[in-house]
Amino acid sequence: MIKAAIIGLGTISVVHLDAIASNPEIKLSAVCDVDPALKSQAPEEVPFYTAYKEMVKAEKPDVVHICLPHYLHYPVAKDLVEMGVNVFCEKPVALNIAQAKEFAALEAKHPEVKIGICLQNRMNETTEELKRIIDSGEYGKVTGIRGFVPWYRNPEYYSQKPWRGTWAEAGGGSMINQSLHTLDLMYYLAGDVSRLHAVVGQLNDYGVEVEGDVVARMEFANGARGLFFATNNNWTNESVQIRVAMEKGVFHIEDNTLYRIGPDASREVLCKAPRLEGVKFYYGASHTRMVERFRKAVETGGDDYIHVRDAVMVIRLMETIFQSSKENRLMEVL
Repeated sequence: MIKAAIIGLGTISVVHLDAIASNPEIKLSAVCDVDPALKSQAPEEVPFYTAYKEMVKAEKPDVVHICLPHYLHYPVAKDLVEMGVNVFCEKPVALNIAQAKEFAALEAKHPEVKIGICLQNRMNETTEELKRIIDSGEYGKVTGIRGFVPWYRNPEYYSQKPWRGTWAEAGGGSMINQSLHTLDLMYYLAGDVSRLHAVVGQLNDYGVEVEGDVVARMEFANGARGLFFATNNNWTNESVQIRVAMEKGVFHIEDNTLYRIGPDASREVLCKAPRLEGVKFYYGASHTRMVERFRKAVETGGDDYIHVRDAVMVIRLMETIFQSSKENRLMEVL
């Protein structure tokens, strides 16, 4: 059994708390937040701290889950790694390419410490099965891929936590906060992106700095073409959709289900994944699986988890999308 602690008791911490509570091989040893009022978010018997370095020194956890605002991910992870503590960090891995490279260098400098990045949708059963199909070569090579994230965020989403609407603390809007997982899966499934042309904007009138809407056309190194569309200005939160065209077949993920699309547009169910309960059903339900995979790696010394170096590409793609939109041109990926 390992001891885990959590830093940050905001929205996403609830998912981490549930994942830890459901795992008999993990004990929640402590939680930490600068706001004492959030103590009630965690089990009553679990020690609560307002300073994470104090918590680590006192409780000596095997793993610390970072569930903080984006701008704190790397600096807090750096402190923990230098204290010799394994880190399980929520996305994004960094605010920009420069910071992502610093984080990757930190990982390389400290091979004795494990740093897992929570890109949990790679572990959805639907993603795993589609990845297996692609890698098998049974249907030929990937020729096209589309990622679609039609979500909604109201004004209160930003006013309740103002950091979400700022470049300095969030690093972006709909891409880095809502659709990063989908962008990550596009290159995870279809391979490296070589060039892209994007348009980024903000269709709402909330007065926030960050983008709410993104369209990007992609050219992949293997010759495939891609389309990425994400918005926070839908009227509701609908399922993420990913469609992959291959030389001998078309596959589609929607509503936690993987389909094979027939020539007549019929749908054959190949795989269904568990659905996250509650109002965040559209998030994906693989945090528990990813937390367990990281636990095994910590206990056994294994290497089977998503490293910092694995998570850098999606930051490169996002920064290229912003730059392409700014310059209004097709760009090589930065």
